[in-house]
Amino acid sequence: MNLHRSLVRLLLLGLAVLLAGCGADLKPPENVPTVDTGVNPDEWVTIPAGEFLFGLHNKRAVIAQDYEIMRTPVTNAQWAAYLNQALAEGTLKMGDEGVLVDYPGEPYHGGKHEIEIGPGAYLVYPLEALGAKVVYEDGQFVVKEGFANHPATFVTWFGAWAYCQSVGGRIPSEAEWEKAARGTDGRPYPWGWEITHAHANYYKSRDPFEVYWAGLGETTPVGFYNGQTHLGFHTEDAASPYGVYDMAGNVWEWVSDDIEETHQRILKGGSFTDYDIDNRAVWRNFAPPEFTGPTVGLRCVRDK
Repeated sequence: MNLHRSLVRLLLLGLAVLLAGCGADLKPPENVPTVDTGVNPDEWVTIPAGEFLFGLHNKRAVIAQDYEIMRTPVTNAQWAAYLNQALAEGTLKMGDEGVLVDYPGEPYHGGKHEIEIGPGAYLVYPLEALGAKVVYEDGQFVVKEGFANHPATFVTWFGAWAYCQSVGGRIPSEAEWEKAARGTDGRPYPWGWEITHAHANYYKSRDPFEVYWAGLGETTPVGFYNGQTHLGFHTEDAASPYGVYDMAGNVWEWVSDDIEETHQRILKGGSFTDYDIDNRAVWRNFAPPEFTGPTVGLRCVRDK
């Protein structure tokens, strides 16, 4: 990650991993309660074509046609089911590092900081990652207890590309993602103009899933911030104007855009390791497409 605050906390997570290796009592959370938020991760929401305010400076932009976006990020249950099915069908394959997909490659412009991405096999999901909730056991990917409806993490950009293809969709453009998150009135957050602990899962937001390792917290179930009380924790309805959830906090989400003439892809939405202000829908993060980590997930769009 290149957003400096995210980098600092990911470095802290790396330190936690090192301490765990030295015998310190730092472990992934166990016995996590299962919460049914009532928000269906299989639903898609229609986003209408038209003008909206885009980016940090609220420039006017236009989406040319209606499209659909997933109501929530892809969950661990959805991700594990996809990995198992795609491996059985042969659209994914196992490699030494993890699960791989054959990617057709991209145009190369020779930019100073650009790395050529030619046809080949690219990492979708690592086999071993401390903190991963989808793990490989006895020839199958399974979800750790309690995390089925939490957002999938450790997914690379290539993994997002492969998953979205499998459901007849694609990775959203930054503009598509942002319109679905903000609507048309220029609001910085999906629900409005201010953020509180009841709106989103961010750094030290005090939600009941904030199990600390290195003070970094944990994901919350998708749709958790829906105006209901879960595990004694009251939430505000933090859906976007179109009824899309988790577009601020919880996990960063890949979009299709890159930073021109670099090897960096854009991510949107913030995460549970980021401060409240860094969860504004206008905010960008960026990472190489092969990046995999505990704060990065995915969501898809499809044409109407």
